[in-house]
Amino acid sequence: MSPAPARFHDPGATRYDFRDSILVRCPRCARLARFEHARVICRSCGRCGPAANGTWPALWLRTGTRHGELWAYNLEHLDLIRRFVAADLRERDPWYEHGRKMTVVARLPAWVKLAKNRAEVLRVIDRMRASVVAD
Repeated sequence: MSPAPARFHDPGATRYDFRDSILVRCPRCARLARFEHARVICRSCGRCGPAANGTWPALWLRTGTRHGELWAYNLEHLDLIRRFVAADLRERDPWYEHGRKMTVVARLPAWVKLAKNRAEVLRVIDRMRASVVAD
């Protein structure tokens, strides 16, 4: 991985910006699959169909820590969280309107934002990324 960035500027992304292709656990074989357009697509077992009962399958990029649960929809979402956590200086637009306060990084739990938890959160993020690359 690259060295920790000195600055992070909030791009204003919301959770809806990452919902086109979500990494999930396949309901049939429990391996990595994609959830796109209300369909589960798994390369391991060949499943390509709607999710059971119209519910979302379990997220692949989800893990618990001693502080709480950390999750991401896909690698782009995980990368945004990683860049935010690794940054020493976190910036946002000076005008920061009311509607733009609910960005992905603004909604992160307080324990993720704390500098004292930075090393632990980065380890968890790197472990989640490795689970995708390995499969």
